[in-house]
Amino acid sequence: MSKSWEEINARIASGEAVVVTAEEFADIAKSDGLRSAARRVDVVTTGTFGPMCSSGVFLNFGHSDPPIKMGAITLNDVPASGGLAAVDTYLGVTEPSRTKGIEYGGAHVIEDLLKGKSVHLQATGPGTDCYPRTSIDTWVTLDDLNQAYFFNPRNAYQNYAVAVNSSDTAIYTYLGPLLPRIGNATYCSAGALSPLLNDPTYRTIGVGTRCFVAGAPGYVAWEGTQHNPNQTRDEHGVPVAPSGTLAVIADLKQASPEFFSAATFTRYGVSSFVGIGVPIPVLDEDIAETLALTDADIRATIFDYGVGRRSRPSFGTVSYADLRSGRITVEGRTVPVGPISSLPKARRIAEVLKGWVSERKWQLAPPLQPLPQPGSQGVRPLEIRNEEAI
Repeated sequence: MSKSWEEINARIASGEAVVVTAEEFADIAKSDGLRSAARRVDVVTTGTFGPMCSSGVFLNFGHSDPPIKMGAITLNDVPASGGLAAVDTYLGVTEPSRTKGIEYGGAHVIEDLLKGKSVHLQATGPGTDCYPRTSIDTWVTLDDLNQAYFFNPRNAYQNYAVAVNSSDTAIYTYLGPLLPRIGNATYCSAGALSPLLNDPTYRTIGVGTRCFVAGAPGYVAWEGTQHNPNQTRDEHGVPVAPSGTLAVIADLKQASPEFFSAATFTRYGVSSFVGIGVPIPVLDEDIAETLALTDADIRATIFDYGVGRRSRPSFGTVSYADLRSGRITVEGRTVPVGPISSLPKARRIAEVLKGWVSERKWQLAPPLQPLPQPGSQGVRPLEIRNEEAI
């Protein structure tokens, strides 16, 4: 049994496509059998909502009169990049305020813009013949900007780590506080709803794939940074440790604060919760097999964040069903575990995306270029060289 992209898109256009979420598809496959589910369902929607630090927005302010070539730029006292000339900038979500520190940062500025608030823009420039102005101090809203769009270099991590801390003191991380002597565990994934866990070998997700980004229609722009498809995989091809990532792009003006939220992690810094969803066509039974996987079928690796090294020791793997139970076993001990991502919000994203495809007749697009496949590349560590030896 196989279907083509063209056949599925024709069914979407005619309103005949059967579109379900990944959780619904797993239930159908369990009750009716995989082959029947693959024949019946055309599109499966996925979703995830969690902290994604490698995110940000490109903004264009328009030219003042007289014009300025902006150098040093701040938005609500949060520094933005001034190296794009002349009135373009990139604002990263983790950039802290110069005055408020990690209590307010780039993510908060973006959230303020999404909520319709005015943001204080200050900029200076060197002054040139074509850009004679040397400073500007004004207020802008999202509607005032010519362009404002997300470009997130690393989102939707494929099967992120489960974190514990074996040291004798509490530590504060991007996965939340970790108590000493493996006193707790945290994780960050929508599990069986997560986009790249439903297409683990990137057959349908690649450059040009249409997707949901913070409530806006968007696209996969490239492989995400740190994309590492060479991690150990199970019998279904699903990696058991952090693996693939996506770089995504979408119009900030179409996004929603329902699916983007600024966050501050204690003694770590600013981040943002971003909603990502991808519709996956049921092309054949091989794709259907991974779409039908449940939290009980997918495992993540437990890493010791209490060791200050890049290569953190592992305490084995655990299923997402066990993680959802609230307690896991680590080194023979029962440990409380909690998510820092939101499963209810991931479900909401999958439902919204389901509506886009079935009601808006949202067409799917085959990848213009596949993501790097297993065996094609890995992630290189940064080598620290002695300056005298260079």
